[in-house]
Amino acid sequence: MAKQPICDCDVIHKELVNDTQNKMKSEEDYLKLAGLFKMFDDKTRVKILHALEQNEMCVCDLAVLLGVTKSAVSHQLKALRLANLVKYRREAQIVYYSLADEHVKEILDIGFNHLYE
Repeated sequence: MAKQPICDCDVIHKELVNDTQNKMKSEEDYLKLAGLFKMFDDKTRVKILHALEQNEMCVCDLAVLLGVTKSAVSHQLKALRLANLVKYRREAQIVYYSLADEHVKEILDIGFNHLYE
């Protein structure tokens, strides 16, 4: 088994470290980004997002498509809505869900493209 490459030098590249440090985000931003990526850590949520990338859908349609209960879909949609990944609109008694914006589609597309490289 190959060993993990490690840096064995005592030289610190001060300019590189300082330049990178100036480009780093706040701790709060990293926490928020980690929370965003946690939304993609559940297969059902990712399937819901991918379905909504294709078409606006209601809870009943998503439940049938994914083979899960309406309650399970509603639970996941609430988490996705709180993370600003989906939005909804009401038409009479039916609530339709869609992706919140183009960025969500881009995240999904980039993820799938990375998988198929």
